[in-house]
Amino acid sequence: MRSLLVLGLAALVGCSPAADPGSQTASGDNSQPVNYPASDYREQGVGESGGVLHVTAAVDMGSLDVHLITGTNPKWLGRMLFDNLVYQDEKGNATPWLAKSWDISTDGKTYTFHLRDDVTFSDGTRFNAQAVQVNLKRIRDPATKAAMTTAYIAPYVDGKVIDEYTFEAHLSEPYTPFLNVLAQSWLGMMSPQAILENPAALAEHPVGSGPFVVTRYVRQQGVSFTRRDDYHWAPALIQHQGPAYLQGVELSFVPEAMIRYSSLAAGQYDFTIDAPPQTAAAIRNDPDLVLKSRVNLGNPTRVLTFNVSQAPFDDVRVRKGVALAIDREGIAQIVGFGEYRTKTDFLSATTPYYDPAFAGALRYDVKQANQLLDEAGWTERDAQGYRTRAGQRLSAEVLTMESALSTGVDVVAVQSDLKKVGFELKIVQVPATQWVERRNANRYQAMGSGYWHTNTPDGLYILYHSLQINSDRYTGQNTSRLQDPQLDQWLSEARRTQDPERLRLLYSQAQQRLTDLVPAVPVYENHTLVAYRRSVKGVIFDTSHNTPFFTSVWLDSKESK
Repeated sequence: MRSLLVLGLAALVGCSPAADPGSQTASGDNSQPVNYPASDYREQGVGESGGVLHVTAAVDMGSLDVHLITGTNPKWLGRMLFDNLVYQDEKGNATPWLAKSWDISTDGKTYTFHLRDDVTFSDGTRFNAQAVQVNLKRIRDPATKAAMTTAYIAPYVDGKVIDEYTFEAHLSEPYTPFLNVLAQSWLGMMSPQAILENPAALAEHPVGSGPFVVTRYVRQQGVSFTRRDDYHWAPALIQHQGPAYLQGVELSFVPEAMIRYSSLAAGQYDFTIDAPPQTAAAIRNDPDLVLKSRVNLGNPTRVLTFNVSQAPFDDVRVRKGVALAIDREGIAQIVGFGEYRTKTDFLSATTPYYDPAFAGALRYDVKQANQLLDEAGWTERDAQGYRTRAGQRLSAEVLTMESALSTGVDVVAVQSDLKKVGFELKIVQVPATQWVERRNANRYQAMGSGYWHTNTPDGLYILYHSLQINSDRYTGQNTSRLQDPQLDQWLSEARRTQDPERLRLLYSQAQQRLTDLVPAVPVYENHTLVAYRRSVKGVIFDTSHNTPFFTSVWLDSKESK
């Protein structure tokens, strides 16, 4: 790992954000959809070949097997090592990648993919229909324990090799998001030989068909990536031809936010995938640096998810009262330092079919919060100022997970806000294993901060459809345990519908219904913040994840040290 130079905090005094469409901040009307220019997703010119890019990231997920890990890393890691069957355009439409084209049966349950015949994995194995079959079977197999990727392709039953370069996927029911989710990094194609012979080794020695290969991985320290000189099958939409420009990428895991910033400012690193929001103003004020702030697709960050099957959150008046009592602007300032767009609705503003009509439904309103809690019968106060009813205090526990990724300051801020309206929120922090056990056993009243990133509005189904409630047979993501037949009907129909106008109506209805039911408290968008030196050129963003696509990145030798 390169040596680190820690700079003083004085450099953090900055100016107001620049008007950069690729670096939108929380200023302005946060209810409106967010659209980035098409040029953000396409290479704008031929770059300079060679050089090694030195990059920092905040955390190591402990594995390079993107089928099995969640979190932020697989979004950009997957694009370095793996390719997907399809790629999205900036409007959410599927475009060719490893699949040149595809046919969908009239009943929506059979997808026939026509594959490229010139692709190889880094171990020399040829990409073909059998490779697709092995990958999808691995992801869908419960024994793999790929909970997130399994959820994305839950309707996939099996596949058939028609010929070497034609693959037929069979679904149990029509599933409109199928092509979209196949474009996500978590569903990148791996060598079938590596999967069948030693799948455990993929955690440290991933074998993909992507533009780079891993030559060194030391957990909690870093990863060395080397260019594949024979790579020539990047998705057509990004307009890049041939291998990556960079000869290599040296990634270091640097959990300390200020060191990620200071080492970038000092020129010890070229790029940070996790730019600290508290340094955003300083980065913008530095003529040698560039900051890009992007809103991710899917579901915004939730500061609380209510368990609607347990008191006191089985009462929608209490849920809505709590939601209205939370000062999102204050929390976003504490956590995001002005970089995060606040949210009071349930779909990210970058997601297809986002409807801003309901953005103000859960806006901060202490007066109305108090009225709702009064209506719910919590009208008395005890000596500490907390509300009571029939001698019982209005109180609940929020379950949070011990994690290096979160300081928990947002939940502490919520605790303070709720005390002002007489609600006692107790924060219970437990190890990951206990968190999972309590979630599975339905032993919680509320969950702490979380988000669900996906490149389709079907994230609403994953988080709030009753079939996604955790059970002995299925690890679901509906931790609110919401069961609403009307919402279920709309979200299920959206999975079967191809008509854009019908989809627009269904998702609009679902978004409105969620603001009525209040299964959770959205607070701000899920953001990606990256920063890099101006000598780094050709930075474009992946359409599914809004993270950098390093295939097109190059180093300008005239501007480098």
